[in-house]
Amino acid sequence: MTYNIHHGNPPKSPGTIDLPAIAKVINQHTPDLVALQEIDKLTKRTGQIDQLKQLAELTGMFYFFSKGIDFEGGEYGVGILSKYPIKNATRYPLPSKEGLEAEARSLALIQVSMTNGKPLTFACTHLDLNNEHRMLQVQEINRILGKSKTDVILAGDLNLTSTTPAMKILEQHFTRSCTENCAPTIPQDEPKEEIDFILLKRGSRMKVVSHQVFPNIEASDHLPVMAIYQIPD
Repeated sequence: MTYNIHHGNPPKSPGTIDLPAIAKVINQHTPDLVALQEIDKLTKRTGQIDQLKQLAELTGMFYFFSKGIDFEGGEYGVGILSKYPIKNATRYPLPSKEGLEAEARSLALIQVSMTNGKPLTFACTHLDLNNEHRMLQVQEINRILGKSKTDVILAGDLNLTSTTPAMKILEQHFTRSCTENCAPTIPQDEPKEEIDFILLKRGSRMKVVSHQVFPNIEASDHLPVMAIYQIPD
């Protein structure tokens, strides 16, 4: 699953933080791995709560946080929840174009063992709104993940659509979980664009069983996306 949680703030309730609503979505659909974006850690606006740690407690999952920026006395970034114990976890800073204002972005990476005992790398990111930054960021992601010997799933809010040049660069190494007639993911009330994606590294023997965007969920300004992959014996 990938889900931009808008720091736990339902868009129709300004100033409200409702992490149990996010946890309810995750618990209802029982994903093995979750890529989360727009997470606060110990910031003033969310009451100095470690949001990812709280979501891990509410879902019974392991977790890893990757900072984007310092924010309101704490940190703001992306994170991963995993039903499997996390064997390794790494934060990679993503580049931006020199001389052009940018909010720092990162790539969160964990490695787990799948049910067949083989390793899986799961990555989460939230790319920049600016295309010039995004182009550099997808190239860096390809550099980091492209030569991986293990299966890799990349998920997140990419702030781009399937037809943009940056997606074409990613698709040199990755295949989207949905490639035709894909449901939009934002905004949550009247979704018009698909900018949240789950992708599998090319060459994997894993196969897509299903891809879903869950509608009518008001916990964030994005809708959650979930893909199910079949793991080979």
